[in-house]
Amino acid sequence: MESMSISFETTQSVAILGGGPGGYEAALAAAQLGAEVTVVERAGIGGSAVITDVVPSKSLIATADAAVAIAGAGDLGVQLFAKGKDGKPLKPEIAINLSAVNKRLLTLARQQSDDMRASLVEAGVRIISGHGRLEGDHAVVVSTGPGGTDFDRIEADTLVVSTGSSPRELASAKPDGDRILTWTQLYNMSALPEHLIVVGSGVTGAEFAGAYMNLGAKVTLVSSRDQVLPGEDKDAAAVLERVFKRGGMKLLSKSRAAKVENTGDAVVVTLSDGRTVEGSHCLMAVGSVPNTAGIGLEEAGIQMTESGNIQVNRVARTSVPNIYAAGDCTTFVPLASVASMQGRTAIFHALGDVVIPLERRRITSNIFTAPEIATIGWQEKDIEDGHINGVVHKLPLAANPRAKMMGIKDGFVKIIAREGSGTVIGGVIVAPRASELIYPIAIAVERRLTVDQVSRVFAVYPSLSGSITDAARAMHVVDHNVYGG
Repeated sequence: MESMSISFETTQSVAILGGGPGGYEAALAAAQLGAEVTVVERAGIGGSAVITDVVPSKSLIATADAAVAIAGAGDLGVQLFAKGKDGKPLKPEIAINLSAVNKRLLTLARQQSDDMRASLVEAGVRIISGHGRLEGDHAVVVSTGPGGTDFDRIEADTLVVSTGSSPRELASAKPDGDRILTWTQLYNMSALPEHLIVVGSGVTGAEFAGAYMNLGAKVTLVSSRDQVLPGEDKDAAAVLERVFKRGGMKLLSKSRAAKVENTGDAVVVTLSDGRTVEGSHCLMAVGSVPNTAGIGLEEAGIQMTESGNIQVNRVARTSVPNIYAAGDCTTFVPLASVASMQGRTAIFHALGDVVIPLERRRITSNIFTAPEIATIGWQEKDIEDGHINGVVHKLPLAANPRAKMMGIKDGFVKIIAREGSGTVIGGVIVAPRASELIYPIAIAVERRLTVDQVSRVFAVYPSLSGSITDAARAMHVVDHNVYGG
């Protein structure tokens, strides 16, 4: 079967600023639709998501998961021993060669970037290495750097801005790449930090705090809120806090870091109430800022927020009709998968292909802690706040036979359904590989399946996914009790 393509009376041209997930997918989609495509990227195809953020961080977490699996193997009857000189058994300790781990992470990231670049080249996309900025609403100028020499100019019918974001830096806690670090600088460490202080308990802070704890470092997490992961499902955050405390992490809730100092051989974090915390390194995980300054957006007439994010609609279009934007630089959800979808959607809309506007409630997200936390759609708090009428059923994972076999004690499956119809409108899964387990619930939300329809799907016995059908089956009873059948 031949693939469908759109033919144009005149070839459309597309210029893309930034080769991260959004720019990459936009370029592939535009090339597939027959456009002339140019991508301007300063760091490497894949952007920070591949080179310094998502790929290396999730690879680090996979290493930490392996360390936890080895350490917990004894609970399953798997014992590791070595013989000493006297022939008596020695119990070996798990050691992490962080230098080797980081080298592997960065190699993987570079390989992924190279693979993505090769895909663009194969598709016929022109790639220019340099710093790009808009010149009006129909051209991109490329220079050697901010304020550097201009060496190229690309005119195009459609422009896509996908410049991403960078770690937020505080003047009172300036990252130095030595002991005060952003998450992009962590991979410079040659040895496991003796005591890592993580400032910020959002997704990034929680992921790295958990990873380094599981690698064997002493970790203190400084959170300005009552609970880690503010804004996420409260039950999920509670499970994670319990796991963190059991692993030996020190949680400082309702504590705001006022200042961080590198004393030469340590770091001192001063809290707003005057308390101090001393450690060997400090990770600043206090959010991101969009990479939108000084690239000609205001001059082109593009509307932006006070924070510098580009205002976009559900088809990733900016206030200027032929300019689109994708990814963390926009006002949409800052996830690599969302950036990719925005990039494709922008091109489909610009070049006249079929477009399905993005819907926030259908975005699946995952937090790569141990256990992982995956979410989709409406949440329990939305029901509590009166935004939607719904019912919730939560099933602890410990009751699942496969979980028992694997030694899993923490986590749950939570399904959220619309009151009356039983249509699945959301869900939360806290479990190992929750990122994989959430997919059937995401399909249910996308296709508006009811809990009864989900419960009729055969799940393998024993399997963790069996908890999804069990929870859905339980909601059939809930529906009849509440609504009288």
